Amino acid sequence: MDNQDRHVLTVDPHPLLDLRAFVTVFPAELGNIASSAELLDLLSLDAQTPLRSGDEIRSAVRDLLRQGGFKPTGRSKPASEYLIKAAEQGLLSPINVAVDACNVVSLHSGLPISVVDLDLACEPFRVAIAPPESSYVFNRSGQTIDIGRLLCLFDSEGPCANAVKDSQRTKTNPETRRTLTLIWGTNKLPGHAAAADAWYWEFLKAHGARLESVESVE
Repeated sequence: MDNQDRHVLTVDPHPLLDLRAFVTVFPAELGNIASSAELLDLLSLDAQTPLRSGDEIRSAVRDLLRQGGFKPTGRSKPASEYLIKAAEQGLLSPINVAVDACNVVSLHSGLPISVVDLDLACEPFRVAIAPPESSYVFNRSGQTIDIGRLLCLFDSEGPCANAVKDSQRTKTNPETRRTLTLIWGTNKLPGHAAAADAWYWEFLKAHGARLESVESVE
């Protein structure tokens, strides 16, 4: 990882969280970078990949999200499970290289991943359980999600991402140049988050991106 810049992420103590976080600096605005054919081919459940999801992974991820009292079921199930369903239905389409790489790794690893526009979010960053009855808008239509008791990424303005649905406020767009990525891993799956992290970097570097370290502190 390049060490030209360091970013700090405060992480509240958590018995299960195995978080991986990094910043990506792209060589151009996302709207001007095409995802490679090799990357897009992996947006399929039939693709041959080094990581595979399964029932054990889905169960461990749900246990991670239940820790604060959140119920990761129905419309509040982990984002990685939404990706599997979308892929099964042939609905997983390219968006931009940042999101496409995220979706490929999340789809096949079974780990939910958040990607936020670093220039739309406001440091300092913290990972913590959201207070009861917290919510935010998660899409362009203005729909909201109840994120109370869910493990979330907070910036100076409040919660902005989690393992279910990220906030519309900090989502990537065609002008995005820098992103903060969080892989929501669990220590019930030793080494799995690290493997997903390493595979993810390969895709980003292949598209000319530079990676910057994120220092996690309690």
